[in-house]
Amino acid sequence: MSNAEVTASAASDLRRLADSLVSTDPLNWVITGDSITHGLVHTHGGRSYSEHVHELIRGELGRTRDAVINSAISGHRLPDILGDFDRRVASWRPDVVTLMIGTNDMSIQPGSPFVEPAEFAASLREFVARVRTLGAIPVLQTPPSIDAVNAPERARLAEFADAVREVAATDDVILVDQHARFTEFGGGGVPWGMMNDPFHPNAAGHAALALELATALGLRPPVSRAIPLLEAQVRAARLV
Repeated sequence: MSNAEVTASAASDLRRLADSLVSTDPLNWVITGDSITHGLVHTHGGRSYSEHVHELIRGELGRTRDAVINSAISGHRLPDILGDFDRRVASWRPDVVTLMIGTNDMSIQPGSPFVEPAEFAASLREFVARVRTLGAIPVLQTPPSIDAVNAPERARLAEFADAVREVAATDDVILVDQHARFTEFGGGGVPWGMMNDPFHPNAAGHAALALELATALGLRPPVSRAIPLLEAQVRAARLV
């Protein structure tokens, strides 16, 4: 993907990405965030959403020279990623950077710093600006919905999802609204069949995350082995 200067917008980024996906030039994809993106433990050996996306890119789309890097770390907040930006993002010379963050940032559990949504939004804008300085395409994902009754310390999640939406709108960034999708799956509440605990998706939840991200970024091949399996996993989970 060329790093030539273009007017930064979600529409231009999607056009750049579509053009890049039909080019033979390899891409570097960085997928980062917290434990949800880290994707360990809560899938009980199943694939995380970043691993599903990896298969779609390097397997089904045949982009074998692309590199897909998951640099997410469990328990981390946005300041952790900004403070380690070179290692987590820049050192990989990314063409596309996706970020799902907020589930820990909004926590009010004892010992955690209290963060206002506006402060979180300001940090998101800094992240987007740094990614664009690299010449890469930023992609913001809202965190999936949670069981706030059993995780009251994270009851502000909807406010933080709104902050992600606000930054995506004002900074004209590609948005993948996982929170809205999971809320829809839960009929306005918690999608129980997709959760391993009050705020971590299980394997079916990760299948849903992968499908939403793949749809937004144009990573769904017309003929696919993986997509129907992911869709079936999500359908089954919605019955729970």
